[in-house]
Amino acid sequence: MKRASGLAAYYVAALKGLEQEKSRIDDEIRQVRSLLVRHTGATASEAPVSVKEKKPRKKRELSAAARARIAAAQKKRWAEFRKKS
Repeated sequence: MKRASGLAAYYVAALKGLEQEKSRIDDEIRQVRSLLVRHTGATASEAPVSVKEKKPRKKRELSAAARARIAAAQKKRWAEFRKKS
């Protein structure tokens, strides 16, 4: 039973530490948001969560000729691999 209670104490201490860290991070977030509001003139509710959002990447399109070249090169690599095996 001692081991179980030792682990429980360990987890309780870890949880307390993480909660303190979360509290510290939340305080820093509030400070940065207030600075953002002060410098942009926006209200606290208008302050963006993330200043710059990433746009989704466009999927690259290959021509039929490019796909054929890639396929031929891959077939050649596999043929060499099978030859060695």
